[in-house]
Amino acid sequence: MAENSNKITLTALVMMIFTTVFGFANSTVAFYLMGYASILFYLLAAVLFFIPFAMMMAEYGAAIKSDSSGMYKWLEVSVNARFAFVGTFMWFASYIIWLVSTSAKVWIPFTTMFFGSDQTQKFAFLGLNATQVIGLLSCLWMVIVTLVSIKGVKGIVRITSLGGLAVTSLNAILLVVSGVILALNHGHFAQPMTHLLDSPNPGYQQPVGLMSFAVFAIFAYGGLEVLGGMVDKTKNPEKTFPRGIIISAIVITLGYALGILCWGISTNWQAVLANPTTNMGNISYVMMRNLGLVLGQSLGLSQATSNLIGLWFARYTGLGMFLAYSGAFFTLTYSPLKTLILGTPKSLWPKKFTKLNENKMPSYAMMVQCAIVIVIILVASFATSDASAFYNVLTLMANVSMTLPYLFLLYAFPKFKQNHAIQKPFEVYKSPRLTVLISWVVFVVVLGANIFTLIQPILATGNFKNTIWMLVGPVLFGLIGIIWYQVHVHRTTRQN
Repeated sequence: MAENSNKITLTALVMMIFTTVFGFANSTVAFYLMGYASILFYLLAAVLFFIPFAMMMAEYGAAIKSDSSGMYKWLEVSVNARFAFVGTFMWFASYIIWLVSTSAKVWIPFTTMFFGSDQTQKFAFLGLNATQVIGLLSCLWMVIVTLVSIKGVKGIVRITSLGGLAVTSLNAILLVVSGVILALNHGHFAQPMTHLLDSPNPGYQQPVGLMSFAVFAIFAYGGLEVLGGMVDKTKNPEKTFPRGIIISAIVITLGYALGILCWGISTNWQAVLANPTTNMGNISYVMMRNLGLVLGQSLGLSQATSNLIGLWFARYTGLGMFLAYSGAFFTLTYSPLKTLILGTPKSLWPKKFTKLNENKMPSYAMMVQCAIVIVIILVASFATSDASAFYNVLTLMANVSMTLPYLFLLYAFPKFKQNHAIQKPFEVYKSPRLTVLISWVVFVVVLGANIFTLIQPILATGNFKNTIWMLVGPVLFGLIGIIWYQVHVHRTTRQN
């Protein structure tokens, strides 16, 4: 009885999944790219990706319990060691791309916190354009965070907690203030609720653009791979876990839908978001500033006072997002790397990589990782002079690289189910045919979303550069993973 009382209840499970998956910025990016039409995509992503994929992760986690190995062990017992290493290496590489993307984006909330708006596009200095200066600042940020993380500073946890609370409060501000504005304006929406299936964004009005948005919808439900470890900690998992996943999917989808509708109350797309300086990096701050401005106008306050309210809304958003980015950045500087090195066979790595310092951090490997991230940042920032285009490409790079590793887990799942040597205490998919069908449907959805994201810039504007940037990370790291493993196999064979 005492052991069962410590298990995770249905309500606690739903809350844990919600806080892991739900992201405030996802609703702002969705409204910016697709307007109200994004609601349908988020609903489809929940049905065709979130629910079935989460159930698969739950089965993996319940059957193969390992604190260190995780994804590597899941793929190894399902397919083979080579497939597992390449898949895990690609998963790790996705966080390298995330570090590249976020090290640049972190300066947007930082400047917004002080000035009330994104100032990064004015960063030209000493003959360098804004994008190049952002790149150099991003390198500095990466070095500082790596040096601090190597020392294992405990205060990082507090930064993460503060950031989480601030971002959660942003959702509450959006709902309450939008409700007040709607009441004061007698039910009038700033963005007319017509053409609910069309995007106001010119880049997302063609079929390929619409389909490429699917990767954003999938990314909005990211973080599912961590759910596998919750199964054996859940009370009555056979009933509670599937129920928790379905309830979470409904709550999160409704949360996104409500958030997108709320943005339509205060934000007219053409009036507020059509500005060329607006991009996927600063969209949340632009829309929150506008929310405060419209609140002041709806209350009948002067233009100066309304602008001041908007300014403080943007500053608070900047503070919250900066703390959230900082906390996540400190954690993800070492966590995925540590999982890769400790979760795969030690023989795959030079001894310096696997050695932990007095703070139990792989300090040498973290410095190498820092150098790799800096090289990518410098190449990316000096390859373009347009800061808005730079942030948009970084966002797309992160989305593609973070969703591609899911393909490895989806491909391996039917093979995992066919391996009867593995004990499976928790099973949702009991029919072999249904398992194969659902696995391939979700696989095609994720693969298709990424393909459309990659070809959208070419078909829309003939821009091959953006597509190459999105491809270069996954392809390069995929090849490195394959070569690294083959060299290891060759070396081991020669020694024997």
